[in-house]
Amino acid sequence: MSPHRMNSAAALFVMLLLSFALAGADPSIELAPDKPMAQLTLGSLFQEHMVLQRDLPVPVWGTAAPGATVTVTFADQKMTATVGTDGKWRVVMDPRKASFEPRILTVAASSESAAVVLTDVVVGEVWICSGQSNMQRGVNWAPEVKALVPTAKNIRSFDVEHTVSLFEQNSCGGAWQIGPPNSAVAFAFAYNLEEIADVPIGIIHTSWGSSSIEGWMPRDMTAKLPHFDEQMQAFDADTAKQTRIEAILSGPKPWSKKDDLFLRTQPNILYNAMMHPLAPYACRGLVWYQGESNTETIEAMQQYGVTLPLWVTRYRGVWQNNQMHFLVVMLPGFGKVLDADKETSPENPAALSWAWIRESQLKALELPHVSVANTIDLGDLKNVHPRDKLPVGQRLALLAARDTLGRKVESRGNMLIVHFDHAAGLRMRDGQAPTGFWLADDSGKWVPAEAVINEQTVALHSSELAKPLYIRYAFAGMPKVNLVNGAGLPAYPFRTDTFAP
Repeated sequence: MSPHRMNSAAALFVMLLLSFALAGADPSIELAPDKPMAQLTLGSLFQEHMVLQRDLPVPVWGTAAPGATVTVTFADQKMTATVGTDGKWRVVMDPRKASFEPRILTVAASSESAAVVLTDVVVGEVWICSGQSNMQRGVNWAPEVKALVPTAKNIRSFDVEHTVSLFEQNSCGGAWQIGPPNSAVAFAFAYNLEEIADVPIGIIHTSWGSSSIEGWMPRDMTAKLPHFDEQMQAFDADTAKQTRIEAILSGPKPWSKKDDLFLRTQPNILYNAMMHPLAPYACRGLVWYQGESNTETIEAMQQYGVTLPLWVTRYRGVWQNNQMHFLVVMLPGFGKVLDADKETSPENPAALSWAWIRESQLKALELPHVSVANTIDLGDLKNVHPRDKLPVGQRLALLAARDTLGRKVESRGNMLIVHFDHAAGLRMRDGQAPTGFWLADDSGKWVPAEAVINEQTVALHSSELAKPLYIRYAFAGMPKVNLVNGAGLPAYPFRTDTFAP
């Protein structure tokens, strides 16, 4: 073909060849291969020093070249999987008993010459610890918890790095270490659980201060929660907000305090980056210490009672484990009231206080395999970050022992009217008369009750009411309570009325 008869396609091909030649490149190189190769990788939690969950099937997953065969070997088990066209693979190892002995986990792919070898893997109890600032507060911040560090043993931890994402991620930052997590509550829980269970304890700590429960929710929960749907619609429509998020993530670190607060107070995006990559790592359950950011209005506190059970159910779906345990930390005493112009006393049950979100937290008990750690006798009148983190961890460990280890321990008192369960040895902590009980009649006026213990019940009366009908116990922002059972654990706050806020 003469040069002047060359068609446009042929001319373009010649120009491309000339460009490659001038650049010293080989024109035979494929710029976009039909079957891209994928390097062998494992999920973010599969690292040296990790703890595998005992007595449960253990998923192991990652990526490799499509079509390759991946072999996972641990102790006497060997499992294989074929990598899918999307480059993903997954095997599920059989349940194993707890073991302090470090073992080797090896992952090999037929497409690669080198295998991934993890030489220090133990088997025990694994828990995720999540929430906002009271979960995030470090070990050094709580003196009683810090004092436990020298005697801690058999605890390993993975602290998930703080970040967010507009889309669900498959990996996260962090590394397993031998030692406590950077969370006072999580460490206190692990320390006491290890003493009870006498097995290795693995803590996966993923929390961020000021975050709402909506920040830790998968986007698909909009289908069941209209308020979350409204939040996400507003978030999606705010292009300036999304641009700012991307700019912060691509910019220098550490972030400014303003940018840090901005990131952690958005809906959904914490879940995408800091929770979704963890699933479905085998674990016994999740400890949840959050709720403070959902107390700005009475409507938000009441909504929490709808949201929390749905959130628990959704997470069980993400982890593909309907028996995944959840330990919820009840918000402790605090003096904040919403209606300061009407009622400012943190002891008055008619005030709009944290009592309402505690009631919402207790609604999670309607689900199986959920417990609430009672902290109504803890907290600080003026400090939203109380330092008494050790008893929180102790009570969580007692609940875990009772609910997951089959141990018979007294861990809660759950009152209906004036009759208590788990009330053996019912007494007052300070030897005084029981406090924190209030009575009302149909008028809705609340008055302090005079209380007398009678074995496992408490008799209540008030000279101000001819016909008392309703009870509220410890239903205030910062109630004065002294009623405990034989194990020294307080009774749950409760109310028997249905009065509107």
